[in-house]
Order: sequence, then C-alpha cells, then structure tokens
Amino acid sequence: MPSRLLLASGLAVLAACAGRSPAPEGARASSGVAEQVVAAPDRTERDRSMDSHRKPVPMLTFFGVAPGMRVAELGAAGGYSTELFARAVGPSGAVYAQDTPNWDGPGLQKAWQMRLSRAALRNTKHFMRQWDDPLPEDAKDLDAIYSVAVYHDAIAEKSDTGKMNQAVFTALKQGGVYAIIDNSAKPGTGSADAERLHRIDEQVVRDEVQRAGFKLVAEDRFLRNPDDPRDWNADSGVNKTHTQDRFALKFVKP
Repeated sequence: MPSRLLLASGLAVLAACAGRSPAPEGARASSGVAEQVVAAPDRTERDRSMDSHRKPVPMLTFFGVAPGMRVAELGAAGGYSTELFARAVGPSGAVYAQDTPNWDGPGLQKAWQMRLSRAALRNTKHFMRQWDDPLPEDAKDLDAIYSVAVYHDAIAEKSDTGKMNQAVFTALKQGGVYAIIDNSAKPGTGSADAERLHRIDEQVVRDEVQRAGFKLVAEDRFLRNPDDPRDWNADSGVNKTHTQDRFALKFVKP
C-alpha cells in the first residue's frame, strides 16, 4: 500500500506563462474555490506539509472541482486529496472514496476514522472495493472521478484496468470528467515499471482510457519535471524528494 497517508483572463495569462493552453471554462470557474480550500485554517499540519509537492491549487483548478458536484476518487489512500475534494464540493456535494482491499489494515482504518470525524468530510463515503469494480451502485450520474497517482497501482496489483475504466465510464454522467495524475515512466516502457518503479508510461493511460470511450480534452504541466530520468522508484514510501515527473490528463465522457 502506498504510504501517503498521498478570473478568466488572469488565469489565461498565467496559463500561457506556464507554457500551456488556458484551462477549460469549468476549471477557470473553480480557481477561486481551490485557493479557498487550500487556505482553510482547519486543515491538518500533516496535509499542509504535503502541499508543496502535491500542488493542490493547480490540481483542483485543472480538475474543475466546484461546489455541489458529486465526485469519486479511486485509490483514496490516506485521504489527502479526498479531503480537498470534499471541501471543494461542499455540503451540497458528495464524495465517494474508494480504496482497494489490498491496502486494508489498521493504518488505513485509523486514518479514515480520523478523516471521517472531520466536519469537512460529512459529505464523504469511504469503502473498500476492487479496482475492477470500484464504485457502489449508488455512485452513478457522477460529475467527475479522480485518480491521483494510483493508476499504476491497479496495474501493479494485476487488476483489469479495462474493466476499471469501463466502470468509471458507466458511473459518470454525459459530459462527466475522468481526471488522472500519475508518475511518468520512460516513453515506450508500457506498464513494465508499474510495480518496480511505481510509474506508468503516459501513453498507456491515454490509450486505455480512450479505448473505454472517453475523449481526451486537456492536459497540464503543473507536476512536470523534464529533468527526471524516470529510472528510480517514485513510490511515496521511499521517495523523499517528490521530484518525479508526473502527467495530468483530463478526459470527458461524450
């Protein structure tokens, strides 16, 4: 189990300076929400200590998380991202947080007891389900589903990502977002480094998700590091520098 226990014109100018195209309209609308969420005074010090390398403001902005949305997170682990999503969608929204039974244990259970006792997560349900069938029946017509540095885990744990992506497609409403961040492997390596280095070839994700019926609509560079040789273990249990190159992709259900 990973140990991570893991407007308009102004933003367009910033985006251009960062070397990318302006984010879609929905993402621009959520930039103010993202800043407020990350600045919340009742966030834990542990979560705040991870902000420098997790980059939550650009993540929430790129994902387009907004009040009232119904969203899910695959591989929620310790709930760092889940709490951000819960705060962003607010009391009128809902969050479904999935973890694989392969990660179950006292540490994860304790982490989630603490998370769910917090007022910000009253809109959140946490559950254990396999990657192949990650969401309960009531998680349907969702606005978005997020995967943060765990797509490679599903492959490393010998799960069927085709079934996972199809389940995501089914759970989303038309126009729903499937947004994925993961650690980059060397181009052309496919899924060979998913278990050994906790990395995945970006092209594998692009191909597999689009094969499930999704359309790729955006990508962002806020977690990119072109100097990463991509030949070392990016798992948070051993990675103390957090300097790995990471890709961020956004797909939409047509």
